[in-house]
Amino acid sequence: MACANFSFTFLVLCSCFATSFIACHGFPVHHNNPFHHRRHPRFASHNYRDALTKSILFFEGQRSGKLPSSQRMTWRRDSGLTDGSTMHVDLVGGYYDAGDNVKFGFPMAFTTTMLSWSVLEFGGLMKGELQNAREAIRWATDYLLKATAHTDTIYVQVGNANKDHACWERPEDMDTPRSVFKVDKHSPGSDVAAETAAALAAASLVFRRCDPTYAKLLVRRAIRVFQFADKYRGAYSNGLKRFVCPFYCSYSGYEDELLWGAAWLHKATKNPTYLNYIQVNGQNLGAAQFDNTFGWDNKHVGARILLSKAFLVQKLQSLHDYKGHADNFICSLIPGAPFSSAQYTPGGLLFKMSDSNMQYVTSTSFLLLTYAKYLTSARTVVNCGGTVVTPKRLRTIAKKQVDYLLGDNPLKMSYMVGYGPRYPQRIHHRGSSLPSIATHPGKIQCTSGFSVMNSQSPNPNVLVGAIVGGPDEHDRFPDERSDYEQSEPATYINAPLVGALAYLAHSSGQLEVLAASPIC
Repeated sequence: MACANFSFTFLVLCSCFATSFIACHGFPVHHNNPFHHRRHPRFASHNYRDALTKSILFFEGQRSGKLPSSQRMTWRRDSGLTDGSTMHVDLVGGYYDAGDNVKFGFPMAFTTTMLSWSVLEFGGLMKGELQNAREAIRWATDYLLKATAHTDTIYVQVGNANKDHACWERPEDMDTPRSVFKVDKHSPGSDVAAETAAALAAASLVFRRCDPTYAKLLVRRAIRVFQFADKYRGAYSNGLKRFVCPFYCSYSGYEDELLWGAAWLHKATKNPTYLNYIQVNGQNLGAAQFDNTFGWDNKHVGARILLSKAFLVQKLQSLHDYKGHADNFICSLIPGAPFSSAQYTPGGLLFKMSDSNMQYVTSTSFLLLTYAKYLTSARTVVNCGGTVVTPKRLRTIAKKQVDYLLGDNPLKMSYMVGYGPRYPQRIHHRGSSLPSIATHPGKIQCTSGFSVMNSQSPNPNVLVGAIVGGPDEHDRFPDERSDYEQSEPATYINAPLVGALAYLAHSSGQLEVLAASPIC
């Protein structure tokens, strides 16, 4: 996945005024960049600040649409400029989810929610990166507003995934059908709709201070979209199965998203209607399920943690049960504790499944750090059948997972592209693997790129900050471009890690907290 000459395209060095949060500038950089050689504060296992910068920069490499003059991932160019035209709607913009050229609304909305949650919990620690994180969120919300412009309709996908996957071409060249797929009252999609509502509601909190007009637009749209999700119930992969499965099938159903969406709307609006909705429907929507997976499809655990804050920090007694539900999740992760069920590799990595396992590592690390924050605020702990688990223990577990991802593993490999001396060179990503427009202006035809995909040559364009699917259950990683399960990056892998890295960078002294740092 790295350049043929093993040099970065660039790295972002931040030089931001503390109080104004001026956007950072990008500079070319090579392996001997100054971030790797500056003195790290004591106890820091890694340069978390550098990793934070790169984890956000990655999203610029996934952008679709007309790229701004501030674009720092300079090997990317404009793409998808007619998206939506077949349905006479404007669907230009948004993100490609992973290594292909399709815009899937379900994982894009979850990515937006998690980027927003990262900023809401840890944005005050991000210093100059806060502006970049907000821009990454806004690139998504601008698109989600377009996708929800029509009442009781959500455009949930642009591009035919089966036809897209039959090609290996740059997004700038793509000539596969930009088919548009939607959900409406005749073919509902409560899961994708409620996740979209959650994304808009969470983002409204991010922009509440710095752009109140935009924030109000986001929350009004979130309310309308959630009403649609709740009124017309059904899984979106029922009506759109041929087009969204097996890529982003709704395996967990839509109940978890309804609870998750209501939780975010309660947080964003403080309207008692949503608290009542949660109280009345929580059990039916699976609030107490012992399902300990959290990712783009399954929101049960995230909803438990989010709602536990309302009890622990805001003292909403009616949500007391969510503390117990959140504790059950925590206990499942503690090695050796009663009720522990999590699997770890010999090297210590949380292992949930072979396909894109790192998404569960990043989402779980974020939840551990976030719940530790809530527990600390409430001055309480988790009791796992007599084993007391403190917030410090949760932070230690999360740090170990992030450190593994950044290179503390049997292979001594960073699973974040562009971070550290050794990282994946052949990631499963079309735009990164093919020559850029700058070096190869001519069109690369649909199937022509497969010769590159099947080769052993390193990717010529470094998708800085991309986190790949990661090693297998035995800590093995072949670094093969064709191995999408282990070598493909995705936006929803990075999004939760942004918050975790901000916390770790601050706690290790690499980021000084600004006095009374605002979210905006």
